[in-house]
Amino acid sequence: MFASRLHSTTKSLTLGVAVLLLAACQAAPIQRDFDTNRDFTQYRDWSWAEEAVSYTPASDPRIQSDLTTQRIRDAVSGQLDVRGLRPVQPGQEPDLQVKVYVISEMREDNVTTSYGGSFGTYWGGWGGGWGGGPGYAETRSVDYQVLTLQIDLLDDGQLVWRGSDEQQLRSTPLTPAERSQQIQEMVTKILGGFPPY
Repeated sequence: MFASRLHSTTKSLTLGVAVLLLAACQAAPIQRDFDTNRDFTQYRDWSWAEEAVSYTPASDPRIQSDLTTQRIRDAVSGQLDVRGLRPVQPGQEPDLQVKVYVISEMREDNVTTSYGGSFGTYWGGWGGGWGGGPGYAETRSVDYQVLTLQIDLLDDGQLVWRGSDEQQLRSTPLTPAERSQQIQEMVTKILGGFPPY
């Protein structure tokens, strides 16, 4: 009975570690692209593009909300200000227009967990008894939701700079403060590569 409980506990711990490793693997690096022929030092001001923040899918109320849009706008405005870009004066044409995309999608990964074998025969190494025999591996599909935040900077309608970051969404709900912090961190990381010199 003790051996059975030990095996069950080991199996649960191993599965837990596998899930944590899967979550860690989903942290993709920041993606950036830009027009190498542009002189980014010439840009001084900016404005929001028409429909400043768009959502995909547009019908998912868990992602799209006025509160999320305002958090994104505040974070982007703050980071552009840090980089010396100011909101355009009324009646003037901006050097840059800013467009943000929020994309939510489901992804699938295969996770393989190994049980038994030499790792699972701790007691067996001391004279045999418990857990001996060959190990086995179990592979299962794991579905998870990923949120991508993409920021585009346009000059006269032409894309000149793009950056994006993605995060695996937690299954537990976030507080408003945690939501704001998550957006602020993503925007800061994305715009950390602007200007690209």
